[in-house]
Parts: sequence; C-alpha cells; structure tokens
Amino acid sequence: MNFEYTDKSLALQEKLRNFMEKEVMPEEKAYEEFTKTNLWQVYPKMEELKERARAAGLWNLFLPKSYHEFSPGLTNLEYAPLAEIMGRVLWSSEVFNCSAPDTGNMEVLAKYGSPKQQDTYLHPLLKGQIRSAFLMTEPKVASSDATNIETSIVLEGDEYVINGRKWWSSGVMHPHCNMYIVMGKTDETAARHVQQSMVLVPADNPGVKVLRPMEVYGMVDSPHGHAEVLLENVRVPKENMILGPGRGFEIAQGRLGPGRIHHCMRLIGAAQRALELMCQRVATREAFGRTLKDFSSIRQDIAKSKCEIDQARLLTLAAADKIDQKGIKGAKELISMIKIVCPQMCCDVVDRAIQAHGGLGVSQDTPLAGFWVYGRTVRIADGPDEVHMHQLGRNLVRGMMS
Repeated sequence: MNFEYTDKSLALQEKLRNFMEKEVMPEEKAYEEFTKTNLWQVYPKMEELKERARAAGLWNLFLPKSYHEFSPGLTNLEYAPLAEIMGRVLWSSEVFNCSAPDTGNMEVLAKYGSPKQQDTYLHPLLKGQIRSAFLMTEPKVASSDATNIETSIVLEGDEYVINGRKWWSSGVMHPHCNMYIVMGKTDETAARHVQQSMVLVPADNPGVKVLRPMEVYGMVDSPHGHAEVLLENVRVPKENMILGPGRGFEIAQGRLGPGRIHHCMRLIGAAQRALELMCQRVATREAFGRTLKDFSSIRQDIAKSKCEIDQARLLTLAAADKIDQKGIKGAKELISMIKIVCPQMCCDVVDRAIQAHGGLGVSQDTPLAGFWVYGRTVRIADGPDEVHMHQLGRNLVRGMMS
C-alpha cells in the first residue's frame, strides 16, 4: 500500500486549504446565525462562494475518473484528503458541489442514468443549478435492511404509480431541491434482492406531500434538512425508472460505497479540527493554578485523539485505494470497517474536546457540538454500526472457514 498523494492531489489540497481559509472560514459564524433565523433559505453568499470555487477549479471533485464525461479526473484516494479538508466546516461541501445526497445521486445518474435522465437531472446537478434528495428510509420498517422497504412502485400502462411513506429524506427541505430518487418495490414475488427498484420523481409531482422536517438532536439542519414525505398515487413516466425494474438493491450498494469514504474523511476532518481547538484551549486556559495542558489527563486525551485520528485516516485511505484498485465489491470489508470506526472516533475525539472547553464546548461559539451530532448521526446513517459489524463478522468467519 502506498498512500503518498499524487502531485495533482497535493496541488488541489493546497488550493482547497487556501480557499477554505480565505473564503469559507470567515463566513462560518454568519452562516450559522443566518440558518438559525432564516429556515429553509439559502445563505445569501452561498452562490457567490460556489462561483468562486468553480472558477478556482474546485468543483465536482468527488466524481471518480471512471466517469470520463463528467469527472475532473480524480481517484477516490486522490479525493479523500480533499473531503477531509471540507469536513473542517460542516456545510462547506456544498460550496464545491460535493455534498450529500447530491454526490450519491450524481454518481447513480452518471453510472446508470439514461441519456434523457442525465440531460434532465444530472447535468443541472453537476452545474449546481438544482439540489436533490434520496428517499429510502421508512418509519414503519427497519430500513437498514433495504429488503424491508414497503413503498410500492406499480406499472400501470406507461406510468409507474408510487405509494409509501419515507422519512429521514435528506435534502428534501432545500428550496432548490428539484428531484427525488425513490427506492421501492416493483415485484414482491421476486427473489429477495431483486424486488427493489429506483425511480426518479420530480419534487413538485402531484401526490408528493412533505409532512414535516425531522430534527436531529433538536437541530433541523436548515436549509437542506431531513423530511418525512408521503407519496400518494404519485405517477411518473415509465422512462423515469433507473436502469430497470429489480435493480434498486444493486444500485444502492454501488451508491453507498464511495459515499462512505466521503463521510468518513469529512468526519476525520471534523475530528482533526476538534483536536486543534482542544490544543489551543488547553494551552491558554488555567484551572486550580495550573494551565490545563499540564494536567496528565488532558495530555492523555490529546495523545489518544491523535492516535485515533491517524488510525482512522489510514484505514479510510486504504479503503479508498482498494475501491480504486478492486471496485466496491473488492473493498467491502474495508468499507464496513471505516463505517464502524470513523463515526465513533469522531464522537470520542470531539467529546474530549468539548470536555476540555467546558461550557464553551457545548455552546454556539465553537463548532464542536455540530461535529459531535454529525458523528453520532453517521453511526446510524448509511447503515448502523450493528449492521456493518454483523456483516463484517459473518464474512470474516466464512473466509476463515473456507
């Protein structure tokens, strides 16, 4: 394994760091204040930041080079450190058109979309003209097992009719959300993993009802948000089916692999910034007649955090490299491992940083509370810890016994 970054990646890292320091970080406080008091509205400077990022060549960096027509030409290993840098500010990925769920949806359309689907949705997404959402999770079933999904997609003539209820549909609340990718069942009598399909649904389609925004630890994550959505007799043209009936599970597996790399590297970026903030805090804060950095427990927390961050980074880079070399299937064990390790690592490191900051750590005056919520949420999103540990343990035993 050689995780030395290419010259191309190193140059982009330097450019991205400079952009973050000069353009994004100065807006961090203003962005947070605006989104708290202006629900479901886009930060006024967001489009300006996007234009500057595009002009700087920091645009759509996530899309792997295998998608020649649309990609800037990076491998997953080359993109991974860029995602880490973006993770230092929770909302910054949107500036570079590298934010979920659009990244996964763009990759689905680039890989599986028809020319018409690409013209209608992929090209506007690549240009940052629209946003999108991914509707899989349902309130009535354990959706970590995608075969449980109950939403029905029934062919009637030249149309599919969709009925179901979704929640935790990230991106639905964004005022620019134009399209949903909906996962449901087209054939309950088929084999277990070919019952599911994915279909494109315009956000303003008749029968689509956004019931409410969902809160994450009391936060609504404006402007993109997460929503509960009711689909009642929603009709879309037959041509809106992605790839074909029964291919939904296959698409989902391909969609989530690179996305987990992105999430994990952003979590590492958040944890790294938390550690830096912790070091700055303890170097200047005094308690009981001593600077905090002189307490053994503080030094141990810093040392453990550094070890855990670097371990998680190396594991995630290994997963990114394996995807580049062997594809999603060849990297499935490493993908499960990083999904288990990185969110918990972020929670642990950020929790230590919060403790070192005292009351300041849980306030709006640092990004630490938001970092912790992000890490804790990803322990559930894209498959909970238990599912990944179950599958990884099962596969390891099988491998040892064969």
